[in-house]
Amino acid sequence: MNLVETTYLIPYFVSLLLSLAILYYVWEKRRAQGALAFGWYVLGQFLWISGFILELISPDLEDKIFWDGFQWLSANLILIALPVFAVQFTEYRLRNPRLAFAASLFAPAVFTLLLITDGFHHWIYGSSTLLGTHPFAELAYDPALAVYGYALYSYAIMAWGLSILFRRLIRPHGLYRAQLLVILLGFSIPIAGTVFTLLGVKIAPERDAYPFLAALGNIIIAWGLFRFRIFEVVPIGREKVFEALADPVVILDKQNLIVDINQAMLALLDRKANDVIGQSAKKVFDNFPIPIKMYTQVSYARTEACFELNKKQIYYELTVWPIYNSSKEMVGRVYISHDITALKELEGELRKLNLKLEDRVQERTRELEEAYESMLEGFARALELRDKETEGHSRRVTEHTLKIAQKIGIRGEALEDIRSGSILHDIGKISIPDEILHKKGRLTPEERAIIQQHPETAYKLLSRIPFLSKAVEIPYCHHEKWDGTGYPRGLKGGEIPLSARIFAVADVWDALSHDRPYNKAWSREQIIAYFNEQSGRHFDPGIVRVFLAMVEKGEI
Repeated sequence: MNLVETTYLIPYFVSLLLSLAILYYVWEKRRAQGALAFGWYVLGQFLWISGFILELISPDLEDKIFWDGFQWLSANLILIALPVFAVQFTEYRLRNPRLAFAASLFAPAVFTLLLITDGFHHWIYGSSTLLGTHPFAELAYDPALAVYGYALYSYAIMAWGLSILFRRLIRPHGLYRAQLLVILLGFSIPIAGTVFTLLGVKIAPERDAYPFLAALGNIIIAWGLFRFRIFEVVPIGREKVFEALADPVVILDKQNLIVDINQAMLALLDRKANDVIGQSAKKVFDNFPIPIKMYTQVSYARTEACFELNKKQIYYELTVWPIYNSSKEMVGRVYISHDITALKELEGELRKLNLKLEDRVQERTRELEEAYESMLEGFARALELRDKETEGHSRRVTEHTLKIAQKIGIRGEALEDIRSGSILHDIGKISIPDEILHKKGRLTPEERAIIQQHPETAYKLLSRIPFLSKAVEIPYCHHEKWDGTGYPRGLKGGEIPLSARIFAVADVWDALSHDRPYNKAWSREQIIAYFNEQSGRHFDPGIVRVFLAMVEKGEI
């Protein structure tokens, strides 16, 4: 294909791309009212223009007739989709929509059959020939009678679809009127162009001006899709909202006369629309259990009403909203009554259930707290029974640790975690053999290595228990040292959890203050000197300062 031919085809490809872009946009909005039918319309248009381009560039008469037939088939898709879209988008009421749709397929199906079998009867294409050669040869044929008949049928169907759209221009909102005008223009321009083609009038270089007029129509529709949010903001008819509402609704004008009422309200009144429309609200609702007549002089109100029906309490919530005209003048009120009986019953049941649940939760919480306390005390007692020399150590060190923690501002759940961790700090020693645990005198390096495994054992025992996830910090890390020379992980400074740093001070204080198998208790002065010496080495300096101040004041 040379440069002249390529240049000649550019406008047609632009028209094709416009159709493709709109098709993509509509596919993204396919769940909107009428969008899917509109998508089929644009798809038919896209296929028609594609067939036109392929017919244009085909050199042989037979190929051109084939692609011209493809355009007819694509036009069938447009013919079927347009009225379907009009009905769906405007919510036009058909008595039997399925039957109407099935009937709309009959003529396209017959014409398609005639098109496929044209080689036998030539009811579509009469004498066919090629005209001109620059830049492309053009297919010319005498349309048979069937073509004119089908064209008249097509125009009738499309005119019917456009008339449905046109009648909806009475929409009360300008946005919806603008949407319909854009769609009408986008549909009408290409359809009008086909009339010229059928009459043999050329308004474009080729026989058919449809691609150019379709491009113009698509430009208008594309503008409308974004400017007026077609398929994003879609109107819903009064019948689908007002009449379908389960809530009883009535509308009064400024004189408190009933101007509209839905079926739900009529059912409550047990009357027909003709009996109440135009009547005074005070008269119609005189003995009505919902107090509409009491709110005929207000702009806005919300209240509840309760009455007995068949020995059952019925609750309604009445909401009153003002209605304004374009000049911001109030022209009436809408009264919406919402049955809240089920909600009230549910609220009562929920209140009873909540009281029961609160009682059960409190009872269960007490049971869990008692079980939790018993478990922790049991663990501590079991360890003390194994190691008589350290009896009372867990209780004392827990008290000291909690005092220090409170002094530095720890409260609530974190304090409870520290208490639990303190009680369980030596739980890992259950894995140490008795001969090592009770050994008099110094331990061998091998025995010390076994002793130093107890934090790891504690971690393995406690880390999988959810409510001990924070408490495990003390059993796991209380032998770490500020300078990083501790075990099991050699943590340093702030890497060591705060709870473990607090506990380390309390633990060593208690250990040095009482006799142990491997050493006698130290004097108070010796212990204080030791803490000053180990501040910044073994212990967190900040905690040492707080602790020694407490010792000095006699708080420990």
